[in-house]
Amino acid sequence: MSPIREELVGVIDCLPEAEQFLLLEIARRFLPDDTATPDDLRDIRQARTEYAQGETVPHEAINWD
Repeated sequence: MSPIREELVGVIDCLPEAEQFLLLEIARRFLPDDTATPDDLRDIRQARTEYAQGETVPHEAINWD
């Protein structure tokens, strides 16, 4: 872990939970809206695998009513 990251973690650990939430909201503003999270990337890989193996349901096969 980099020294800056270690210091950030230490500062965050010292903050009350309400202040941690505010800091999280501020940090999120530095992230682009279209950046995939690790969970997103995992789900995309899984979906591509299922599609390649024919494990998907065609749109027409779903009863939307």
